[in-house]
Amino acid sequence: MLTNAATQADFSYDTGHDAAGLPARAAIFGADAGLRAQIAADLGGAGFRSIDGGSLAALLDGPITLLGDVVVVDCPAAGSRGLDGVMLAGLARLDMRVARSGAKLIVATNLAGLDDVFGVLDQSNPQILVSPSRAERVIAVGRVMGEVGAARLREMGEDDRVALLRLSQQVEAIARSLDRMTNAPTGPAATVGEFRRDFRGPEPVSGFGTAQAQLALPDPAMVRQIIANRQARARFFDPELFGDPAWDMLLDLTAAHGEGTQVSVTSLCIAAAVPATTALRWLTQMVESGIFVRVPDPVDRRRAFIALSDKALGAMSGYFASLRTPVELAA
Repeated sequence: MLTNAATQADFSYDTGHDAAGLPARAAIFGADAGLRAQIAADLGGAGFRSIDGGSLAALLDGPITLLGDVVVVDCPAAGSRGLDGVMLAGLARLDMRVARSGAKLIVATNLAGLDDVFGVLDQSNPQILVSPSRAERVIAVGRVMGEVGAARLREMGEDDRVALLRLSQQVEAIARSLDRMTNAPTGPAATVGEFRRDFRGPEPVSGFGTAQAQLALPDPAMVRQIIANRQARARFFDPELFGDPAWDMLLDLTAAHGEGTQVSVTSLCIAAAVPATTALRWLTQMVESGIFVRVPDPVDRRRAFIALSDKALGAMSGYFASLRTPVELAA
């Protein structure tokens, strides 16, 4: 059992600030030393200071000394089975300590590791990136540093959070365009098209989604048809013209509720039809707003599913009840 003094020492970190008083130092952890150096160089080019925290073993053994206001971790899953238990234990430990220290956590993984990372990081309100480009990593660091600075001035309201999400989405679209133009070698952001072939859909679970049976939600087949109609637009127009991840996720969870199925984070990000990192940011906002809720997996506590809250179920039933004709329902 750690003493208070030992705990405080373990949580101590040296904070660097720029002239505006905002945090300007990030600690970088990851198995690939070359990637850590690249991230540090990119952050340096953007005006941020960084410290190489070393390999992921530093998160697993011994005390963790946070060297900045932002901790950046790169931990992609090596295969389709996700991250191993030792790594998840290390991430859980880091999650707890970052939350207690008041730092900000950014974790980059791939789609195979997404459910594991989301399930185990439940205390520090981390920003999770999925197969990010170099530009998106820098944007992520800048965003969390900006949030820290804004929090010092005043609490962010819901309008502020949504405005920040929309601005971030626009900036990321620009970053992706730049990556395509410069043929960046570091892998593009995960998009829905890359994974749809292997997507098996939500997982059926007996009895799930029956608590709100009295709500007048439409037949889930109708909701699925609405989703299919929305996705059909991408056959004729640029999909980025119609990016509406919050609504696409609401529709997917509404259909899943009627079908009695549980929806994983990965599945919901695919349903959002935007890059997975963008979808995750909207998903987190919806959880914080009380529209979505995390549902722990009763079989594997490292995993978590996403469902509509009672408030959201009532709102969706009211929305569908307000539509007057089948034509409007299919729009």
